[in-house]
Amino acid sequence: MSYFKKIKKPILIAEISANHNGSLSRARKLIKCAKINGADFVKFQTYEPRHMTLNSNRKEFFIKSGLWRGQTLWQLYSKAQTPLIWQSDLFKYAKKVGIKAFSSPFDTECVSVLEKIKCPLYKLASFEMTDFSLIKAICETKKPIIISTGLSSIREIERTLTFAQKNGAKDIALLYCVTSYPAKIEDFHLKNIEILKQTFGFTVGLSDHSNDHLIGQLAISMGAKIFEKHIALANQKKGFD
Repeated sequence: MSYFKKIKKPILIAEISANHNGSLSRARKLIKCAKINGADFVKFQTYEPRHMTLNSNRKEFFIKSGLWRGQTLWQLYSKAQTPLIWQSDLFKYAKKVGIKAFSSPFDTECVSVLEKIKCPLYKLASFEMTDFSLIKAICETKKPIIISTGLSSIREIERTLTFAQKNGAKDIALLYCVTSYPAKIEDFHLKNIEILKQTFGFTVGLSDHSNDHLIGQLAISMGAKIFEKHIALANQKKGFD
């Protein structure tokens, strides 16, 4: 039976994202925090700036608005990265404290690194929905895949799912996601959870970028089974989230 079809009650994924602030010891503290507070999984993002962008000062590489306004993409990803050299340590520490770990790779090299440390499942981030070389590499692992749909139309989701299944994916879940950080309550249209479930027949969840718990609570009534929420340490004032 599908890993996701076996879910009896909602599962919670604690996403560390960039809230380690470039500190491996802080990343470990966040893993332990996820365990202590009852998360079922802790999730990382596996990339370095070279996997995401070019080191360029051309105007199109500058961020024009939001929390990171004025920085280049290279500067942002250099600060926000969870380096490849950390990955083995993070997975070992998660195992030590007793919480399951997995990651979102952003390049085929990152998939190879994660395979060597036996990553049990993968998350495809919203921005990678049409990166078919990455999708192919993930699908060829034959492991469960969670796909975030934040920037995609129904047609794009259908195209990605067809490609994924042709390349070996057999166990897929979809996440409804609003990609703004933080997302306002009025940005959410939770009927989309029901639409995704009815249209594609997969287990559906919520990648929740809101600042409270209301959206997650309401999403349960729409049939969400998987919940991903970014986490930080108590009283943490700085971080890219």
